[in-house]
Amino acid sequence: MPVQTLAELIRFVRRNSAFYAELYSGLPERVTELTALPVIPQTEFWQANSPRGNTLLTGPLEEAVVFKSGGTTGAPKFSFYTREEWREFTTAFGAGLAAAGLRPGQRVADLFYAGDLYASHTFILDSLHRSPVANVRLPIGGSAPLASTVATLEQFGVDVIAGTPTTLCSVAEHLRSEGRQLTGVTTLFFGGESVFSDQQRLLAAAFPRAGVASIGYAAVDAGLVGLPVPGDDPRLHRAPAPYTVVEILDEVTGEPVNRDGVPGRVVVTDLRRRLMPVLRYPVGDRAEWTDVASGEFRILGRAEEGVRVGPVALHTQDVHDLVSAADVAGRVTGVQLVVRRFEDGDGQDRDGLVLRLGCDMASGAGDLPELGAAIEKAFHAARPMYAEAVAARHVHPVELEWVRHADLAVNARSGKLIRVLDERPHA
Repeated sequence: MPVQTLAELIRFVRRNSAFYAELYSGLPERVTELTALPVIPQTEFWQANSPRGNTLLTGPLEEAVVFKSGGTTGAPKFSFYTREEWREFTTAFGAGLAAAGLRPGQRVADLFYAGDLYASHTFILDSLHRSPVANVRLPIGGSAPLASTVATLEQFGVDVIAGTPTTLCSVAEHLRSEGRQLTGVTTLFFGGESVFSDQQRLLAAAFPRAGVASIGYAAVDAGLVGLPVPGDDPRLHRAPAPYTVVEILDEVTGEPVNRDGVPGRVVVTDLRRRLMPVLRYPVGDRAEWTDVASGEFRILGRAEEGVRVGPVALHTQDVHDLVSAADVAGRVTGVQLVVRRFEDGDGQDRDGLVLRLGCDMASGAGDLPELGAAIEKAFHAARPMYAEAVAARHVHPVELEWVRHADLAVNARSGKLIRVLDERPHA
């Protein structure tokens, strides 16, 4: 399917989608500028995009592949692609794998998750199949036993492993627990979540010759968002023109950012999808342009990702950064923010923060109390309001919980590390 002009796509969705007809009802009959359209309201979008009584789709559901997003909260969110749309999506993504670092003839293990309508394993496998770079594909999946996975990697002399950072770290921790390395692996492709410096240290210990690189930037709901940019910064991506229009919007005004280095939220418009149209769809990430003219941008993390404990607002990335700064020896391999309700013994329950820290327990626990004290000191220095809230008896004191990396909580379907867990009773 050729790329549509924006005006043509807008006319099509207004005529065939009840959701878009209502959303655009106040606009002039002819619209040619993207900025004239409202950003899609997420709640209404997913309410309209239901399996039954769907008012978003532009036609009957007669030929399509259906996927479910890997969100950790709320009702399931379904995405629909026609056969042609899926082929074009995976072909475009597959074309970017050469820039990601795929080389002819390499053996690639797909450790992304499959089943339960989850897209990533099928998506990566189809993208590898349609890549212009010849490769050997091993669809292992993310749920296979670690011992079996490692055995397959060794049997086939795998060059490239593709998976979420959480899965890659689980394999690395398994290898380290057995005192082993896989020196034949040259590339670790990650996707679905960011990879952090503490995780890279763990990966380097198990795969000493492997570079860590983004496999690309895509989402089953938003579609193709960015192609990897070669270099040392895996957060850099390039807008996939002409298939997708990427905008970075100012977080206060909502206006498009047209200067390098200004953070904003990412919204995308797919110019080839027609069954489930995506026009100015908020991806849920923050980014900044690094070169507006060439369409290169840097992913900065999840938009509005964080948690509130009593009166104290905490941003996940900020907490992660202060843990990394305090962890000079690189013991921590994963960080989760857990919010719990504590019984404090005075007849009053209070919310409190638990920093759950993944650690290489094979190296012993002798220095963990000292490291924990350094992390708590850094936390309170960065967020003095938390100690003030404790003194005012608004919140429970912060606690640290040391676990093996494999014991960090992950999404049951997607396998992604859950950065924030709310364990408070909500009934």
